[in-house]
Amino acid sequence: MTNRHLLDELNDRSREVFRRVVEAYLLTGEPVGSRTLTREMSAKVSPATIRNVMQDLESLGLLDAPHISAGRRPTQTGLRLFVDGLMEVDPVAPTDREMIEQTLGNGAPDVGALLDRVGGALSTMTQGASLVLTPKHEAPIRHIEFVSLAHDRALVVLVFSDGQVENRVFTPPPGQTPSSMREAGNFLNSRAEGRTLSELRAQMGRDIKERRQEIDTLAAELIEQGFATWESSDSNARLIVRGRANLLAEEAADLDRVRELFDDLERKRDIAQFLELTEGGEGVRVFIGSENKLFSLSGSSLVVSPYMNSDRKIIGAVGVIGPTRLNYGRIVPIVDYTAQLVGRILSDPKG
Repeated sequence: MTNRHLLDELNDRSREVFRRVVEAYLLTGEPVGSRTLTREMSAKVSPATIRNVMQDLESLGLLDAPHISAGRRPTQTGLRLFVDGLMEVDPVAPTDREMIEQTLGNGAPDVGALLDRVGGALSTMTQGASLVLTPKHEAPIRHIEFVSLAHDRALVVLVFSDGQVENRVFTPPPGQTPSSMREAGNFLNSRAEGRTLSELRAQMGRDIKERRQEIDTLAAELIEQGFATWESSDSNARLIVRGRANLLAEEAADLDRVRELFDDLERKRDIAQFLELTEGGEGVRVFIGSENKLFSLSGSSLVVSPYMNSDRKIIGAVGVIGPTRLNYGRIVPIVDYTAQLVGRILSDPKG
């Protein structure tokens, strides 16, 4: 049964009981009892009636009871139903709006520094951990060079037409030699001029398939390895994580899993996955608990929104991760407003 159909199955009293249980749980983090709800219902209802309604909601998989004598709390299915069908989204509070605008309103930005400040502001406002995926550098390439550092380490040096230089240490394919590195560099430079990194990567994929016999095998592997490194490294797309201590404090009962989550993020393993989460269309997306593999281990929720350039192309994302009892009604508009403002500023830094 879909969430829409499940919601349609609830009568007005069941909806109100369900909504009040979820809202109270998101506020306190504690299971909610029938006597508490009796005082808050819009119509006079006995505790026994409310208990019966809560049992029905539990049988539908929307609530559960952590202990036999305890109140009820929403399940992951219940939270998803609430977010999709019953949640009231608040407008961005004036203090939050002011903080976001002050963070972003400092003239033509150094993109890295600006997005680092955005991460700090989101973490402070939401008391969660913030995730910011910075844009890829898409200036045309002027020169590429591979430098051997040791048998198991090499350096990629990338010079862009705007003067920026990026480099990254990576593990080369086994058996590489100085000559194969020179050959790889020469081959790339003969095709790099005027192309961005993404364009060159696409062209190289075609060239390698068409000319495999003409390219030394080790050089081809080096080219492929080098581009894989650029595509996944923080020189090309960097994930900024701020406020991890907030989540560690919230999830004290499961610190090892939360630490594992942030260790993975800080090693940048899941940047591509993080961006993929945002590509289901414009606007904010909410992932609860095990709904995505990136955060399922920690039992956390993610509120994430892409930001776009002037061509309406997704170039990065901002998000907040926290316990499943996030204040979604407040955090969703904060993330949405921040993403829109970031996209606007990066598309037109002068205003």
